[in-house]
Amino acid sequence: MQIRALMYFDELVRTSSMRQAAENLNVAPTAISRQIENLEYHFGAPLVERSARGVKLTAAGELLAARAGRTLRELDHVGQLIDDLKGMQRGRVSIYANGATVANLLAPALAEFSLKYPKLRFEVTITSARQAIEAVSGAEADIAVTLFAPPISGTKVRLRSQIAYDLIVAPHHAAAALKEVHLKDIADYALALPDQTFGFRQAFDTLFEKAGLSFEPVFVTSSLEMLKELVLSGAAVTLLPALTVRREIEAGQLFAVPLAPRSAIRTHVDLCVAPDRQLSFAATKLLDFIERFMRERAAAVKE
Repeated sequence: MQIRALMYFDELVRTSSMRQAAENLNVAPTAISRQIENLEYHFGAPLVERSARGVKLTAAGELLAARAGRTLRELDHVGQLIDDLKGMQRGRVSIYANGATVANLLAPALAEFSLKYPKLRFEVTITSARQAIEAVSGAEADIAVTLFAPPISGTKVRLRSQIAYDLIVAPHHAAAALKEVHLKDIADYALALPDQTFGFRQAFDTLFEKAGLSFEPVFVTSSLEMLKELVLSGAAVTLLPALTVRREIEAGQLFAVPLAPRSAIRTHVDLCVAPDRQLSFAATKLLDFIERFMRERAAAVKE
């Protein structure tokens, strides 16, 4: 069985069209059909059903489709490792991350790293925590940086770093003069919070429930930018890690007021890899750099 046949089959699965797959691969549709026939002969079973509406995978085709993509990605990964053996300091790293908090931590790390290794290329996908972890487990990603990630087998937490949430307010807000703020005080403010699909919001709701407090946010949104704009305008306050609005804080546009110890909300950011997968030179260097960057950032917050 040839690698080309798997590549053609993988593209056919992605497009569900012989013609579209052929156009994407810059080959004739007959070439796609011939390679599919070779695979069907190799496995001794039909893989696709052809009709005027396109192609549909058979049960055997579904089984192969679930593994062909991963096989091709692993072969590409082997190519990177062979390049490393040749001493070629180039390559591509795939990083999956979730949440705006992680993006704000990851972006400065990647920016600094890319200046040191300008020949490397990076693919960054922002998605859910579960999808990020599954991408590492399924060899779609080299590294995952996640917030509120569920435990999934096939991944290893290289580093876990804590992040504390602060009350984020406009400079003219009354709370800006406080040294710390308590939950009962937060409930009295006009709140802008993420929706309940966010892990932080779930933790916040649980904390209020345990304290016997109730609240009703004025604004609920899935957008960090919207939260920031509402606070900047003075219409509301919000709860976010200070690092997510570090630029606005340094510019004096926003203030971060720490929560009192008993009201503290802390979450963790995980740096994850696959335990049984050898990373390329590029991915290994980036992994080490992000780990060091996260440790330094955590130490700076404690100070």
